[in-house]
Amino acid sequence: MQTVQPIRDRLKIEAMKQELKKKSYRNYFLFVMGINTGLRISDILPLRVYDVRGKTHIVLKETKTRNRKRFLLPAELRGIIADYITGKHDEEYLFPSHKTDLPIKRIQAYKILSSAANNIGIKDFGTHSLRKTFGYWHYTVNKDVALLQDIFNHSSPDITLRYIGINQDIVDKSLEHFSL
Repeated sequence: MQTVQPIRDRLKIEAMKQELKKKSYRNYFLFVMGINTGLRISDILPLRVYDVRGKTHIVLKETKTRNRKRFLLPAELRGIIADYITGKHDEEYLFPSHKTDLPIKRIQAYKILSSAANNIGIKDFGTHSLRKTFGYWHYTVNKDVALLQDIFNHSSPDITLRYIGINQDIVDKSLEHFSL
């Protein structure tokens, strides 16, 4: 089984946004929502307009852990949300299927995201790459593994660093110019 990776290059993140936006604003918004909140795809897809309209935080029970969590919606994301939900009713799903009245399924989200990633040359990508990308950049900016560990509900800093691919980066960097 392949391990998906975070997107470690800001230019690739921008390229993903543009690629997704070409096909659908909903798909672009799904990507932006994932990389800016660190929520699991299983927690993002069932969200409705009322969960985010006028809110600074998303409060939900995580599907995987069943823990109640409160996630801040960053200021820039709140602006994108406001644009996206303009004209939508409170009961509508944020990520509706075009075929049913339900939200898109995880497999559909995977197809959408991995197709865009493939088109711009990103390898080892899946729906979990959104959460990992959030974690990678949160750590890169804040350098606080304990805080990220808490956000992700991980049991140790080592698990968090391995999860976001930082351990592998450190190992690779240490070996790159190593020679005897």
